Amino acid sequence: MKIFNLPDLGEGLQEAEIVEWHVKPGDAIAADAPMVSVETEKAIVEVPAPHDGRIEKLFGKPGDLVRVGAPLVGFEGEAPDTGTVVGVLSEVRATPAVRALARNLNVDLATVKPTGPGGVASTEDVKRAARGEPAAGAEEPLRGMRRTMARAMALAHQEVAAVTLVDDADVDHWPQGTPLLARLVRALLAASRAEPGLNAWYDAKAGSRRTLEEVHVGIAVDTPEGLLVPVLRDAHKGFSEEDLRNLIQKARDRSLPPELLRGATITLSNYGAIAGRYASPLVVPPSVAIVGAGRLERRPVVAADGSIAAHRVLPLSLTFDHRAATGGEAGRFLNALIADLRA
Repeated sequence: MKIFNLPDLGEGLQEAEIVEWHVKPGDAIAADAPMVSVETEKAIVEVPAPHDGRIEKLFGKPGDLVRVGAPLVGFEGEAPDTGTVVGVLSEVRATPAVRALARNLNVDLATVKPTGPGGVASTEDVKRAARGEPAAGAEEPLRGMRRTMARAMALAHQEVAAVTLVDDADVDHWPQGTPLLARLVRALLAASRAEPGLNAWYDAKAGSRRTLEEVHVGIAVDTPEGLLVPVLRDAHKGFSEEDLRNLIQKARDRSLPPELLRGATITLSNYGAIAGRYASPLVVPPSVAIVGAGRLERRPVVAADGSIAAHRVLPLSLTFDHRAATGGEAGRFLNALIADLRA
């Protein structure tokens, strides 16, 4: 058997999850025809056949994780079969004592859902299976984008010295139908020009900040698979509402090229489109700041003459890494952001 191993899919990724096989054992396949779709931390990728041949063995099933360099497909041929099993094995890990208990209770360990540390079956798991009870709670392993999000958020929480400022922008003068996201990006660009210290990257190891002239805006997008942050590159050179719509749609379709998923110099989260007035969004290194926009709504506002009127008010949150930016820089940035929104 000729073994084809999972190739390096780029971006320094070390594993991928099998989503769907496009072949089965016995199928003849031509070079470059898709064999399998796999999900990485960045996107869903089709892996093509390396050459013409006939499929003899598939290593893994949908849902299995495959390491880069591990066997993926076996082709008919004379190369020896390594017999490597890829992905999540069906065998349940358990101590000898738990295995003995399972035998005594006539429980097949393969049917036991382990809940112990490290995915090891416990005595309670076996007893629960013997009683025919479901496992305590529904477990959903984090895969793909959700796993990436979990890692990024853990790093952000652990590393960043985060501080959040909140304020409001009175936008009652906006014409009806003003595109909120595009207007926010415009204001963010104005604030970055006024106070460039927050459009920056911070190198924690070197203890250095790099302020940037170019502005690549990360746009937080909520998808069923998890949070994705596509990047509106070179936003300072100009952009359109159509550019934003296309970027967001491609994020939801999982059709973004890798270069549009990295390199954000500052991030924008319009969480108010779903719910919430203020928040403390997390800054993901090496970025220094993230701007959050809450729910746009009418609120009582006191005018200069003391009268009270109902105005449309946009709540804003600015979270910044206090290691790289001062409170004064953050305050000036937020003031410039509000000034542009009020203009």
